[in-house]
Amino acid sequence: MTETGLQPRGEALRKAVRWLGERGRTDPLAVEEAAVRFDLSPLEEAFLLEYFSSPISRMSPDPDGH
Repeated sequence: MTETGLQPRGEALRKAVRWLGERGRTDPLAVEEAAVRFDLSPLEEAFLLEYFSSPISRMSPDPDGH
């Protein structure tokens, strides 16, 4: 990272995902807030919206690991 505040490619997206997880919210308003907070591109925001609206992302892991 440089003094200008630029982050390595993808770092802002990782921070946004971590921030959303810490809050336990992945609804569209939370994703929009994360996009502003972490200066995500429109493409990165669209990715998060699609990812978190996917039925697979809402499934909890199988406790038996299957």
